Amino acid sequence: MPSLQKFVTSLLLAGSVLGAQVTAKQFSHHDEKITPKVFIVSMFEPEAKAWWNIPEFNLLAHNITIPGLSPLYPDIHCTEDHEVCQLITGESEINAAATVNTVAFSPVFDLKKTYFLVAGIAGVSPKRATLGSATFARYAVQVALQYQIDIRELPSNYSTSYIPYGRVFPGKYPTTIYGTEVFEVNAALRTVAANFARQATLADSATAQAYRAHYGNGTGEYKAATLAPGIVECDTATSDVYYSGNLLATAFENTSKLLTNGTGDYCSSAQEDNATLEVLLRAASHELADFARIIVMRTASDFDRPYPGASAAYNLLLANQGGFEPALENIYRAGIKVVQGILNDWNTTFAEGVKPTNYIGDIFGTLGGEPDFGPGTAQALAGSGAYKKRSLEGRSRRRG
Repeated sequence: MPSLQKFVTSLLLAGSVLGAQVTAKQFSHHDEKITPKVFIVSMFEPEAKAWWNIPEFNLLAHNITIPGLSPLYPDIHCTEDHEVCQLITGESEINAAATVNTVAFSPVFDLKKTYFLVAGIAGVSPKRATLGSATFARYAVQVALQYQIDIRELPSNYSTSYIPYGRVFPGKYPTTIYGTEVFEVNAALRTVAANFARQATLADSATAQAYRAHYGNGTGEYKAATLAPGIVECDTATSDVYYSGNLLATAFENTSKLLTNGTGDYCSSAQEDNATLEVLLRAASHELADFARIIVMRTASDFDRPYPGASAAYNLLLANQGGFEPALENIYRAGIKVVQGILNDWNTTFAEGVKPTNYIGDIFGTLGGEPDFGPGTAQALAGSGAYKKRSLEGRSRRRG
């Protein structure tokens, strides 16, 4: 009997996989590419579920499996008319890059006019926002892409254990450039999206209200932490390091400022955004996506540093901050206003696109234009070793 059960199970699994593959092939082989107007990017299941079983549309009407998606989240979800789709990357930079790359370069989709709404939860600085707030970024900064020395071995004259690549001391712009340090998205679109979100009534919780009261009486450095959830236009930090505490939060706040030449306004901390943006930038460089159509929205689930008198360990590991549930709920409450705004005004505004008034792209100027952050395109490319690598490749070919 166990052998028969295994055999039947195997047949059922094989049938489901075959059916999913056929679904994907139907779109790619008959020029019936899926052309979403909005693609929601979720990172893990609780964020994804915020969009399921909602009254506005059924995101589970179509479930499409394509090779290369996360083994935990093997389906792309789309509405009946395919106007809105959702992918779930899996958490961390590697998972985000692998999943988004699978979708961006898949023959199943035509994403040239698609708006990407990155919609997840994040840590938040009590200087800029409070638990449950929805933040919209212009810059995403890969803050932990640095040297690190254990703080117990740190020289006494170092202000932080993180040191920019190619440098000897903290606080200097890196001279070794990887290219994913900073991405800048369409600031005009960010404001449009934030204004749509301002139409929402955001969720809150009694626990979150009690916790944020520890940050003061509505005045001083942490005034924003004591307010009710709101919509804030401020920037995000990407790090696989899930950090907490005054020292690390301040260090990465400073890194965000440094790498954006003083214009970045750090407020949220997440694990995936620079990976997602790097893939979409590569897709845009091949005219498979439009980098001007990206919105990065993060809702605040926890503070990145403790209230005065509390420890970093308590803030990260022990405190019941009460922000997780409102943050998840506000992905939907704020996000649905953005999605509906795009869909409702598609013919009048969004089909043509919201023209950027700022530079968009990476530190290399990959999509054209000169970055308004970093050392300049030429120096950034030199710092990446690109010129040296090309020279070495040329010498190797000549030797061959």
